[in-house]
Amino acid sequence: MRNISIFITVFILFSFLYSCKSRKVENKKPNIIFILTDDQRWDALGYAGNKIIQTPNMDQLAQSGLYFKNAFVTTPICAASRASIFTGLYERTHNYTFGKNKLIADPYIYDSYPYLLKKAGYQTGFVGKFGVRVNDGMLDTMFHSNIVTRYPYFKEVQGKQVHLVDIHGDHAIDFIKSNKQEPFCLSLSFWSPHADDGSEEQYFWPQRCDSLYINDQIPVPETADPAFFESLPEYLKTTMNRKRWHWRYDTPEKYQEMVKGYYRMISGVDDVIGKIQNTLEEEGIAENTVIILMGDNGYFMGERGYAGKWLMHEQSLRVPLMIYDPRQPITERSKTLEEMVLNVDVTPTILNLAGLAVPERYQGESLTAFYGETPQHWRTSIFCEHRWKNNALIPRTECFRDNDWKFIRYDDAPELMELYNYSNDINEVKNLAFEPEYRGKVEYYSHKCDSIIESLVSDRVENAK
Repeated sequence: MRNISIFITVFILFSFLYSCKSRKVENKKPNIIFILTDDQRWDALGYAGNKIIQTPNMDQLAQSGLYFKNAFVTTPICAASRASIFTGLYERTHNYTFGKNKLIADPYIYDSYPYLLKKAGYQTGFVGKFGVRVNDGMLDTMFHSNIVTRYPYFKEVQGKQVHLVDIHGDHAIDFIKSNKQEPFCLSLSFWSPHADDGSEEQYFWPQRCDSLYINDQIPVPETADPAFFESLPEYLKTTMNRKRWHWRYDTPEKYQEMVKGYYRMISGVDDVIGKIQNTLEEEGIAENTVIILMGDNGYFMGERGYAGKWLMHEQSLRVPLMIYDPRQPITERSKTLEEMVLNVDVTPTILNLAGLAVPERYQGESLTAFYGETPQHWRTSIFCEHRWKNNALIPRTECFRDNDWKFIRYDDAPELMELYNYSNDINEVKNLAFEPEYRGKVEYYSHKCDSIIESLVSDRVENAK
């Protein structure tokens, strides 16, 4: 009888401990890997319908997770976009971009997702292109470990020339292995596929990608027709977009060579993502690790006679964005979503995934709203801007876009406006802004921009106190 009592006691104790262990596993906070590529536009991705580029690992993340078909950045340039992602704020509010002596203000850093995660017990790491300027010591305040990299793309490692994309991957894998016992958030920010602007070759890729796309013929966009560029106002013919077009696309041969180089760099990133996923599996943490992938801005590839980004057209603003969360039921994943989402939405999303409160000052919305049923009330319009002052080659501009229309205006050329019926004119070819019948729409969207700007500036003033 005594033995039976002992057995029952041991069994109950074991069951209790097992139950506690199970609850601990179930309640463990997820690891989060946020991957940011540089200059990858939304359709430089196989899953987006690109029949040439090879991105199998990105495609699998998109197919198995939530893929946001209409993702945009609030400012299409790396410095301001990255500042927006860290802080959850529009450029007009955080007031940081190129050409400004100001650094990102400390109060914004104390509300940044890495700082808040670190404060909450996450192990936070950064690898790659930081892309913004903060006060001394703030990088260490945000991250337990940070490895900030720079050009050139090839560096000597143990006597061998290694591409930066693989250096990033090795550092990321080291971080994962070193921090797998605790919840971690790794911000992995690739330089690829950003061109090396100081080099005639522009694009550099790992040797293993040499054979990719050799026999492919890259289609030329309709608006790359020289006649389209010649129809543009003079103000838009002398921008940095045209200057870099000469660097990359001013002959048919160069166009093919440069786009293939751009694609090879993206395929190099895709390889590294596959290695990181393999590491997660090997370390036994894949099922509790959320992967978010996004581009920092779009990219012109000859459209309108342009190269680069900066302007308010779709090629410049739209980026790939996907969230793969293996904790979600399979029936709630594998979704392609049409709603318009923004880079500032990523910031509250990361905090929500970690179970943390979102600061009231954030200007985005958490994309966890798309877990389960699609939200009934989501934004139906976006505002975008570019505020780099004192650069005659990059216009300061802003736009308002809804599901049917896009309105664009320029600070230093107020007489120049653009209005496109996007629902019927996806290439933004026919500017309706100066046709009398659309005068009311121009006024309406101008007022929309004015109202949003006033709100963003007001937030900056309030937050600066």
